[in-house]
Amino acid sequence: MAFKHRGLEIRKLSVIGAGQIGPDICLHFAKTFWKDNVKLVLVDISQEALNTAKAKIEKKVAQGEETGSFKPQAAEAIRNCIAYTTDYSAIEGTDLVVEAATEDGDIKDRIFKQVEQLTDESCIYLSNSSHMQPEVIFRNIGNKGRCLVAHYFFPAERNPIVELVPGKDTDSRTTADLMSFYEAIGKVPIEVGSSYGYAIDPIFEGLCELAILCLEKGYGTIKEIDAVAQKTLKQGVGPFTALNLTGGNPITDHGLEEMRKTHIAWFRSPKALQEMVAQKGKWDTAKRGEVVDVPSEKAEVIRKQFLGGYFALCSYIIDRGITNVNDLDMATEIALVIGAPFTMMNRLGIGKAHTLVREWCDEHTDFPFPASLDKAKTEGGWKISRIVARKQDSIAVLTIRRPKVLNALNLEVLTELKDEIGRAETDPSVQGIVITGFGTKAFVSGADINMLAALQTPDEGYENSHTFQELINTIERCKKPTVCALNGFAFGGGNELAITCTARIAKKGLPVVACQPEVNLGFIPGSGGTQRLPRLVGVDVAAEILRTARTVSAKEALEIGLIDMEAEGDLISEAVDFAKKLVKGEAKPREWMKGGSENVPQPKDLNIGHLSKKIDDILNRAIYEGIRLPLKEALELESRLFGECVLSEDMHIGLENFKKNGAKAKADFIHR
Repeated sequence: MAFKHRGLEIRKLSVIGAGQIGPDICLHFAKTFWKDNVKLVLVDISQEALNTAKAKIEKKVAQGEETGSFKPQAAEAIRNCIAYTTDYSAIEGTDLVVEAATEDGDIKDRIFKQVEQLTDESCIYLSNSSHMQPEVIFRNIGNKGRCLVAHYFFPAERNPIVELVPGKDTDSRTTADLMSFYEAIGKVPIEVGSSYGYAIDPIFEGLCELAILCLEKGYGTIKEIDAVAQKTLKQGVGPFTALNLTGGNPITDHGLEEMRKTHIAWFRSPKALQEMVAQKGKWDTAKRGEVVDVPSEKAEVIRKQFLGGYFALCSYIIDRGITNVNDLDMATEIALVIGAPFTMMNRLGIGKAHTLVREWCDEHTDFPFPASLDKAKTEGGWKISRIVARKQDSIAVLTIRRPKVLNALNLEVLTELKDEIGRAETDPSVQGIVITGFGTKAFVSGADINMLAALQTPDEGYENSHTFQELINTIERCKKPTVCALNGFAFGGGNELAITCTARIAKKGLPVVACQPEVNLGFIPGSGGTQRLPRLVGVDVAAEILRTARTVSAKEALEIGLIDMEAEGDLISEAVDFAKKLVKGEAKPREWMKGGSENVPQPKDLNIGHLSKKIDDILNRAIYEGIRLPLKEALELESRLFGECVLSEDMHIGLENFKKNGAKAKADFIHR
């Protein structure tokens, strides 16, 4: 067997280097490919390193088995699919090699020269370098078209971001195939131009440098600087703690000195970092649970340092032209567990952000003021979109990309989607539109819960519902056919968005393709679900789905008319083909009632278990009164009834339960 995706067929995969990150990379591949019987080889010259790596991997698998993440059969298969060896000849016949050895150009060169003798021309070579450019790493490889850097982040089996860095000779099709491949195996890849340190490490190491400079200037202690930086930038941990956790002192010391040569003079290894490397020591950070109180005046000095420095570093990377604002905003937040920089600047106010960076650059005179930030100020803020737009043949493909929240919808995302639909509609070269979600798990996981929890009055509820409806109605009003390509489950607002499209197709065999889970949280759908779903699949079928919040598989969705077809091959290609057929009249959109109906059944008795009887009553009114009305009036009814939910105690109980206990915990509704 093999894992096949686009132009790639992986039967055997080798990871070279059993140090800190290689085993984690190997574990991620094992968790992904065990069902496909892909052979995995972990190679290192040190048997001791391999023994440690094996123990580390098997411990993590055992933990997954204990928590129920892996069934016993899967855990056993994951353990058995990895071969650990010091024999490089075991690489022979490999389809994909990932090198994760020491950050040394000569060592990497020797490794890949050896690998080249053991593999054929179709084998792809990836280096998990954190800094070195592909042109340096692969300088002596004959076929450079199949060589890239794939930069993982700590911890590699869980952190989804991967920077893919093609060299000047890398085949563009190979890059495109790998971008799609990494998305298909659960990662979030971004393509980055060849530059020392790529896009994200100069930001991380720059913040580490800044923390140490603040220490050397006496702005605070290690613990104080760590605490203020963490709070200011919404970090998972402060910069000193991050250096300790990743063992990052030596590589940061080296990286900063190299960036002084390859980037700007501001980058340099501070004296305190050099001393820590020489001592092989760790920073004296706060212990778990230790509270660090920082005097307000001192905290404000440190806060301005980190806001100004962070915004300057991220804008500088945009100045280098190796990535774009959308990718860097998303990837920095996920990879470094830190606030999204350009979103932060916009929310703070681009004028205030500009001033902070100006003051910071006045102190840090070796750091040139970023031209891109000047441009952003002139334009009123950074232009950010969570919609990735491209064109495939004559069809616009719009991908909702919010991987951190499984593509959940908020007003910003829907506004961006509306804008992209508007551009596609007015583009004469575009005949149809495909809307899909990023990744393989979710099309759209629903609406932003924090936004819903903030609603306080029926008027606020009405306005929220009405605004969402108006944005989603853009799809229905589009003069060009729209096809929703359901790459994963569509929950709540995701399903409401999908049923507004001309047609829907889903990946064949999806166990869950749709659900309207709102009643679990104590409210009714508010973006058209109570009105469009009954008109699409029938009143009684829709009512049962809406009132019980049960899931619908792709197979059932096809049977009841919720989707038009299941895709057996590449989902997007089949969605594009379906859109073309709609354009040519070779396929017809499903007919559904937009007017009202007088022939409406009464609500059926239904066992709704623990769910709120109060909300069920409101939902029945929305479904059975709404079906009698023309769609426009019915949607207005839905918005009013959604606003009525805000008055109920059960909506607040349901949302609070979700926020505290998660989606699987049942709320204790009181039916009021």
